[in-house]
Amino acid sequence: MGKQFPASELKRDESLKVVDNRTGKEYTVPISHNSIPANFFKGIRAAPGPNDRPEDETERGLRVADRGFLNTAVIESRITYIDGDNGILRYRGYPIEQLAERSNFLEVSYLLIYGALPSSSQLSHFTSEVLLHGPIHSDAEGFFRSFRYDAHPMSMLTSAFAYLGSYYGEANPSLQGQDLFTKAAKGDPAALQNMDRQIFRLIGKATTLAAMAYRIRQGRDFVVPPIGMSYTESFLYQLDHLSPTDHLSELHSNKPHPVLAKALDILFILHADHEMNASSTTVLQTGSSLPDPFSAVSAGCASLYGPLHGGANEAVIRMLLSIGSPENVPAFLEAVKKRQKVLSGFGHRVYKTSDPRSFIIRKVADEVFAVTGRDPLLDTAMALHDAALKDDSYRGSFPMDFFPVLFVVPRVVGWVAHWRQMLSPSGVKIWRPRQLYLGPSARDYVPLEERMGAFQVGVGVEPSVIEHSGMTKRRKLAEAAGKVRSKL
Repeated sequence: MGKQFPASELKRDESLKVVDNRTGKEYTVPISHNSIPANFFKGIRAAPGPNDRPEDETERGLRVADRGFLNTAVIESRITYIDGDNGILRYRGYPIEQLAERSNFLEVSYLLIYGALPSSSQLSHFTSEVLLHGPIHSDAEGFFRSFRYDAHPMSMLTSAFAYLGSYYGEANPSLQGQDLFTKAAKGDPAALQNMDRQIFRLIGKATTLAAMAYRIRQGRDFVVPPIGMSYTESFLYQLDHLSPTDHLSELHSNKPHPVLAKALDILFILHADHEMNASSTTVLQTGSSLPDPFSAVSAGCASLYGPLHGGANEAVIRMLLSIGSPENVPAFLEAVKKRQKVLSGFGHRVYKTSDPRSFIIRKVADEVFAVTGRDPLLDTAMALHDAALKDDSYRGSFPMDFFPVLFVVPRVVGWVAHWRQMLSPSGVKIWRPRQLYLGPSARDYVPLEERMGAFQVGVGVEPSVIEHSGMTKRRKLAEAAGKVRSKL
């Protein structure tokens, strides 16, 4: 008998054998990091079969179909790791629980962007630069005041990030050359300095733009970021400062309550990054065409706005308001079971067990409500949690439509970390996914006068008939009356 080796000592063949039953050919696909290269399948070709259409491009190789990117790795990353089955979230290898308990948001930001915990001098420099870049050009006041009084703050914030890009031509590869930031990846000092300046601007101004979106809804003047406060203290100050005579402006009591500032700091840590989520992917998809980083972040902001992503927080608050009180929870859940209502914000698609952030949020919530008093919606949320087993939401004291904004501010850090990582020395390959075309095959154009009736009739396949305002109706009546008079 030969010597038996432990499985751990045996060298495995890290490959996958695939047999194409259409041709009988066998292929060996390399496995690396438990993944296979999708591009390999382009080499698996066959002659068109009886059920193939020309648009299937059978002879050009197999395509990999993955609607919604449920099992597609689009990038190699060293930033965030999620194990959804076991409820694990780590930034650069550090458990989120340790960072939330022992670190602060700007230190975690440094970690996510640059890959290691900073020294005291490195953190001091990074913090100073971020806070120094908080103020924004005075013209931004006119920009924000151009929005309607009831504009959604996410509409304002999405536009504002793109607006920032108009100020900084040195950050635009379209103006400075497409190797503007890839030179930074090669170690060019001037390019690195330029890249870092944009990172400081985006993180520093995120709170300023968010506060401006908040205050325009409140009908209040804008506030210049204060000196001598932490990142979250500055944000809360910009939200709540009233006037030069307000008690917050007095030297002995100018800082927001420390419990609130610490709670917001922890929440920012928890939401700074979450791997390849919809908005991070959007930032990278946009960034792959090499626009300025402000445009890429604006695209991420728009993605996060949706109710299936960051907008879910707002949907939760609206749901809790519709429930009203804890005694209405059982009836609401019965309606959910009958598919008459939708249960929003309970759990996360990635986590099969509990979201590790939810336990930290609960603890922080208790500390906040100890100084602010209990929010009535919290009682409803907790009653719903007891019945549905999951929830990590509480309202605090912000308008419901401001919740996605509170999500964006810390997530800017994750976005720029992924954007910075994508800019490799060898350049950036534009993200251009394939599709499976199932539409009509080639056909000839039919002139309008030769068409016998409509080609397609029905709901969804022709333009809808929409209701118009009274002004439009009156204009159409006037036009019709004018045509009648012209015939008389």
